[in-house]
Amino acid sequence: MNAIDIHLENFEGPLDLLMHLIKKNNLDIYDIPIAQITTEYLSYLDVMKSLNLDVAGEFLVMAATLMQVKAKMLLPAPEVLDGENGPDPRGVLVSMLEEYQRYKEASKEMNGRFAKFKDAFYRGSPVFSNEDKYLDLDFSALMDAVKRAFERTEPSRGVDADQFPIESRVAKIEKLLEGREWLLLDEVFASETKRLGVITCFMALLELVKQRKIMVSQDDAYTEVRIYPAPAPAAVPEAAAAAVEPPPAEVPPAPADVPADAPAAADGNSGETV
Repeated sequence: MNAIDIHLENFEGPLDLLMHLIKKNNLDIYDIPIAQITTEYLSYLDVMKSLNLDVAGEFLVMAATLMQVKAKMLLPAPEVLDGENGPDPRGVLVSMLEEYQRYKEASKEMNGRFAKFKDAFYRGSPVFSNEDKYLDLDFSALMDAVKRAFERTEPSRGVDADQFPIESRVAKIEKLLEGREWLLLDEVFASETKRLGVITCFMALLELVKQRKIMVSQDDAYTEVRIYPAPAPAAVPEAAAAAVEPPPAEVPPAPADVPADAPAAADGNSGETV
C-alpha cells in the first residue's frame, strides 16, 4: 500500500494545543485549573503517540512545565506580609499564553492582508473550491473523535494485528455510507472495542480519502465531523464523447476493361470512325 499523504491543519506548537484546550473548556486564561489542563494535555499526547504521530520535543517540554506548575500548586505557599499575595506558580504560563495570543493575532492580521492583496502579485495560481477539499476540518476535531473512541475501548495486551485488517474497516465505512447522505465520524468508531480497531478505522478513513471515495468535513469549529460519499464524476454524453468525423469520400469504381473487338468511339467532327 502506498504511503498516505494527507495535509491537515495541525497544532502549531504546545501553546496552540494549550489554547485549544482552554477555549474548548471555556476557561479563564488568568485562572487556569492546572490539574484539569495537565490531565487533558497529557491525554492528547497519548493519543498522538498511539496514532504514530511525531511528538516534537517542545510538546514534552510543555508537559514537564505543566507538571512542575501542578507540583508547585500543591506545595504550601511561602509566608508573605499581611495583605499581600505570594507569587502565583501559573504566572509564567499565563505570560507565555498572553505573548502567544499577541503573535497569533498578528499572524491573523498578516494572513488577512495576504488574502486581500495576493491577487496583485500572483496570477494563474490555482484556487480550489470546497468540492475539491476531500479533508476539510481542524486536526483537533479528528483528535477529539479518536480520543473519545479510545475512552470507550477495553484495555488489552498482546492483540494480534491480523485481527484488524484495514480492508475490513474500509468495507465497514463503505457499508455504513450505503444509502445515506452522510454519517458521523463517531459512528465509525462506535462498534470498536479495541484500540487497534480504532486505529485501523482511522487509517481506513485516510485511505478512502486518498482514493477520493469519501469527503470528511466540519461545518464550523467545535462541531461534529461528518463523512460524505464523494460526488460521482460528471458523465460525458455519448454525442460529445464520440469524435465527429466527416464521412469518407466515395471513391468512383474503376473502369472495366474495354474488350478488343469493341467499336471505336466516333469522332463528332469528321463523322468518321477513328
